[in-house]
Amino acid sequence: MRIRNRDTFIFIAAYHILLVALLPFFVGVFSWPAALFFLITFMVGGLSITAGYHRLFSHRSYYAHPIYEWTVLLTSTLGFQWSALMWSHDHRLHHNHVDSDKDPYSINKGFWYAHFLWLFSYKRDFQEGLVADLLKNPRVMFQHRHYILLAILVNGAVFGIGCLFMHPLASFYAGVVARIFAIHHCTWFINSLAHTWGSKTYARELSAVDNAVMALLTFGEGYHNYHHVFAGDYRNGVRWYHFDPTKWLVWTASKLGVAKGLRTVDKVRIQKKLVLKDKELLLDRLGQEFDEFAAELRERVETLAARFEENASALMATLREFQKASTEQRRLLRAEIRRHRKELQASWKEWVELTRNAASQYAIAH
Repeated sequence: MRIRNRDTFIFIAAYHILLVALLPFFVGVFSWPAALFFLITFMVGGLSITAGYHRLFSHRSYYAHPIYEWTVLLTSTLGFQWSALMWSHDHRLHHNHVDSDKDPYSINKGFWYAHFLWLFSYKRDFQEGLVADLLKNPRVMFQHRHYILLAILVNGAVFGIGCLFMHPLASFYAGVVARIFAIHHCTWFINSLAHTWGSKTYARELSAVDNAVMALLTFGEGYHNYHHVFAGDYRNGVRWYHFDPTKWLVWTASKLGVAKGLRTVDKVRIQKKLVLKDKELLLDRLGQEFDEFAAELRERVETLAARFEENASALMATLREFQKASTEQRRLLRAEIRRHRKELQASWKEWVELTRNAASQYAIAH
């Protein structure tokens, strides 16, 4: 592998060496405040990357007040992942060309390449059109032009604050070196593990997977198959039980008035994607069976999938009509919307039961 980005290589190699070399000395000055200091700075830096760099700047899944933008642009320097402009540029390129040669950190080039080796060999062909919106954002551009200075000032301030409560070595090790290490590798896990280990809940053709363990380490970013299918959604974990602190942070910010326009994918569209995925999976598996029950099941799969699609399309068409209707017309359409929802819910329950029975009968991973 040719190392093109020597500065990046030296920086990452240096803090890994420091992490190991200083460990024996850190053990001697360890304290619980140091552990808490690490956890707080890790959370602040990590959430600034996920809520700021990723969901706000890269995907524009919501809009934020300038004060909010300034906050995440400054605290994101705790993650030392370079400017929001460059990060978003590479991430948008990743989504546009996922799993291809144009993907900056394609998993097809190997696990460790996707994890971090790409940082050393990647030659960026900067495309202004890809980040035209960010080039017009004065806050993003200020951070981009002065990133190194801002990173030094913010991390220096964090180190200084830590020294007020603990030994300087503990503050430096826990609040700077170990924190940078943790944020880096947890972010890189999304490029490597979240394209390797997990379930393809929404799209089998993508390498991206959903992984609840990754979500725990990355503030909710582990539901990666969903994210690649519905990248504009400000949520990654869409179920109530999904661990997605980034979603909770953005939602809270909207209630405080510093975020707005939170984009979501409606439940019907998600269910349509699941039915399509399950239909392809079931028909592919049942095509290998030749018994009478399998033939009957194939017919039921086709029929139920078509019925669900018909009900979903009818509901969405009525909802669109409702948006354009007059007050009087809306009164009439409400009853029709309730009827379509009821029919859709019934066909969804029938579909879920069918897929479970098929999975049990023919050992289909569902």
